[in-house]
Amino acid sequence: MSGGGCPMNNGFRSNDAQDGINMADHSTGMMYGEYLQLDKILDGQRLMSEQLGSETVHDEHLFIVTHQAYELWFKQIIYELDSVREMFSTQEIEERKMLEVLKRMNRIVLIWKLLRDQVMILETMTPLDFMEFREYLTPSSGFQSLQFRLLENKLGIRQEHRVRYNQSNYIKVFGNDPTAVVELQRSEEEPSLCELVQRWLERTPGLDEEHPSNFWSQYQEAVDSLIREQQNEAEATKDETLKGHLLNECQKKKEIFDSIFDVDIHNALVARGERRFSHKALQGAIMITFYRDEPRFNQPHQLLSILMDIDSLITKWRYNHVMLVQRMIGSQRIGTGGSSGYQYLRSTLSDRYKVFLDLFNLSTFILPRKHIPPLSHYMKTRLSIREQPTSQNRQAGLHGEEDNKSQSGSSLGGLETSGELSL
Repeated sequence: MSGGGCPMNNGFRSNDAQDGINMADHSTGMMYGEYLQLDKILDGQRLMSEQLGSETVHDEHLFIVTHQAYELWFKQIIYELDSVREMFSTQEIEERKMLEVLKRMNRIVLIWKLLRDQVMILETMTPLDFMEFREYLTPSSGFQSLQFRLLENKLGIRQEHRVRYNQSNYIKVFGNDPTAVVELQRSEEEPSLCELVQRWLERTPGLDEEHPSNFWSQYQEAVDSLIREQQNEAEATKDETLKGHLLNECQKKKEIFDSIFDVDIHNALVARGERRFSHKALQGAIMITFYRDEPRFNQPHQLLSILMDIDSLITKWRYNHVMLVQRMIGSQRIGTGGSSGYQYLRSTLSDRYKVFLDLFNLSTFILPRKHIPPLSHYMKTRLSIREQPTSQNRQAGLHGEEDNKSQSGSSLGGLETSGELSL
């Protein structure tokens, strides 16, 4: 058949769009608005300018909706973060769980991208628009966002790294809410994501000091060799000024690397707040960075990148917020909650608020590829997709190829049986 007489057009019947029934007429289940409880959400915009002022300020509605949206997304981030922390609380992480970890952490990254850009919507207000309803906000302040403080603690921001709020502990602003205080104290006491990630990194295969294939000792030898090579090149330079400069650079490089090879120096930097990770966790992160192309280090490397993405996006969000505040109230006005406003917020942009600061600084300690110690056959095997059958497996009954695949697949990446880094 051809032309208009054909009942099929491009494989679809002409009345496909009208097929189906209205299920609401045949079901006693919840409707869309009931399921989402939209009556509660959409009735939650109480404009103080409407209740207390002579007339409603139009932009107050935007201000409320935007901040409510922030709080909903904070809730989702905490929900995802708690689930990841729970998975990392176990001694071993199976491959399927690691895939779920990456999915949920990527979801957090995407949410933070949304929150970072959401500030631009508030920037459609002018300072004069904001000034019309700002007086009604006192003493409320974004500093009083319980969820954001919980989120920070669960990620791993430690109290000693925080900028004090009006010379006081940040929890003080929640003093009239005992439930909030208990939640915050619990979030400080529970293992944060940063602490759990460190424990996980400490189990990285190849860090065993007793094993001849120990990565750290080989890495240190490679660094010493590289610095000696550069010192020899500097000594051969005839230009005395350039020679002095190059030798000085070699000495600086040696001191930088000494800060990771000498445990005491590293721990002193941690005590000063300049580093976050334990010494062994930092070793694991460096090893994963060098050998990220090895099958069983691929997912761990992805996770380390995601953690930096989250830290970076939160910093950008803070920056956008600081710029918004300066744009709306300038640099000298006091915040509605009593803080120094712009000045306080600007102080939160420093490295002290980066939870995974050490991951950003890993590039300080990377080597040119030609100087990276090659993996031994032993480590190559451990980091491959499928380990060689062990003597124990061979003695256990000669299961055959399929059984061996099943056994190695159940501990893919990981080395769960040895209690080391598992994927």
